Amino acid sequence: MRRVKLIVAYEGTNYCGWQVQPNGCTIEEVLNRTLSELLGENIAVTGASRTDAGVHSLGNVAVFDTKTRIPPEKICYALNQRLPADIAVQSSCQVPDDFHPRRCYSEKTYEYRILNRKIPVPTLRRDTYFYYRPLNLEKMQQAAFYFEGQHDFKSFCSVKTSAEDTVRKILSCTVVKSPEDIITIRVTGTGFLYNMVRIIAGTLISVGTGEILPESIPEILEKKDRSKAGPTAPAHGLTMIGIQYGDEIQRKSI
Repeated sequence: MRRVKLIVAYEGTNYCGWQVQPNGCTIEEVLNRTLSELLGENIAVTGASRTDAGVHSLGNVAVFDTKTRIPPEKICYALNQRLPADIAVQSSCQVPDDFHPRRCYSEKTYEYRILNRKIPVPTLRRDTYFYYRPLNLEKMQQAAFYFEGQHDFKSFCSVKTSAEDTVRKILSCTVVKSPEDIITIRVTGTGFLYNMVRIIAGTLISVGTGEILPESIPEILEKKDRSKAGPTAPAHGLTMIGIQYGDEIQRKSI
């Protein structure tokens, strides 16, 4: 038996999120079914991030155990021939038997994209949130700084969260705007709560419109009250960029 790690990219538009559920097709369901057919075994993957319905990924991580003789690094090629066009495994490799994508120390990066102009661009409609009201980039950048560090993010997670501990560490939170009028909010952290990045994005949008002051962010964090933060931004603007684990982070820093 070997444990294989997959790096999975997908466009989440047509899926009810990552995790298997009874009310619609999910990324996990498609991977389980396709891997089981390919390998002739009952395969159940374990994912690092259970992204919501409509959220995209360039680098989610999943592992599974298998008895196959197919070389681990070749599995991605065979798998991609069977997967739908909106899911593609970027790489596959063998990992230690005790590697678990949610229990190992990791740094996850998400991006939230906002098209901020008067007229939408149809080709961006699936992965970018169109917002026509002018946004003050400088104020959004000022506010983003306050999210960095270790805080209790109870104000920035869904009231439906099952997490008992709402303290999380944000390593960086930046806001940049491209010449094409796309504002990108990029957040890297060691862990996230349910809807946390989308609520941070929604709050930064409210800062950009002037509804929330940048210097109010510390107070909102301190209140630990979801109603004090901004709205939850739509799912389709969010993309998981990737996950780096302990050894990868160490190599990057050398």
